Amino acid sequence: MKFLFDFLPIVLFFGTFKFAERDAQAAADFATQHFGFLVSGGVVGPTEGPVLLATIVVIIATMAQIAYLLARGRKIDMMLWVSLGLVTVLGGATVWFHNETFIKWKPSVLYWAMAASFWISQVVFRKNLLHTLMGGQLDLPAPVWRTLTRAWIGFFGLMGILNLYVAYSFSTEAWVNFKLFGSLGLMLIFTLAQGIYLSRHLKPAEGGAAETGPGAP
Repeated sequence: MKFLFDFLPIVLFFGTFKFAERDAQAAADFATQHFGFLVSGGVVGPTEGPVLLATIVVIIATMAQIAYLLARGRKIDMMLWVSLGLVTVLGGATVWFHNETFIKWKPSVLYWAMAASFWISQVVFRKNLLHTLMGGQLDLPAPVWRTLTRAWIGFFGLMGILNLYVAYSFSTEAWVNFKLFGSLGLMLIFTLAQGIYLSRHLKPAEGGAAETGPGAP
């Protein structure tokens, strides 16, 4: 359920873009009428209308996530705060400057921020952040934790590069498709591979059954 909750803004971004793309002129007129005050010049054209509306929706959705968690008294992950800051700043720049490039950079910056947090905690503070987050659920040798951390750093680093490759090499529509299906699919494949690796190192439970592996952080 948490996995779906985390991906909700991306799903809404995708849905809004696809819906608005069906009639780009109508989307542009709607954006101009209701959000023109957020846009430089006050007028949205049909070429940028769908992505601008999708960007506004993803900003609102991320803010709603934070508000919901605060209202429920739940702890908010640091990366969700980082995501809110990025989507607000880069998404706001996309809307104001009529330029989709800013929002296209957001996933890459977030991926690299996550990779950097794992790397800095390991190298600078001599602490394994992955162990800190999941050590209460898994009993693993220190070398395994280090291997898992390197794997996550590499995965997030490559995902950031891949996102920019798609953003600059293909159409905005293709990038939107990749943002949902590509990133989600690769995340699932990576998590599955991680689970297979963990199954070789998990200690058997008292009844002889192995503990379950973790999900994606």
